[in-house]
Amino acid sequence: MSNEFRDILNIDEAAALLGVSVKTFNKVLHTQSIPARKIGREWKFSRQALIAWVGSGKSEQFYRDSDNGELEGVEKGTRRTGAWRVELD
Repeated sequence: MSNEFRDILNIDEAAALLGVSVKTFNKVLHTQSIPARKIGREWKFSRQALIAWVGSGKSEQFYRDSDNGELEGVEKGTRRTGAWRVELD
């Protein structure tokens, strides 16, 4: 059966569905509220629940504006993306 049609995914398949590495997906799994179940030693994910989770997210929840309109704790000319700092051109 093709992964494209599976309803229940393992961590590799879930990461591939979202287009991220397993390492990145694992970090998000442990810091966000990704819909999942741990069965034995393995995480299992519903394809439909993952798609709904991504669709329900709002980017403004990630950014916390300070009183002066700049992002708190972020140097001018950079953007906060989780634990990474990305230089803006």
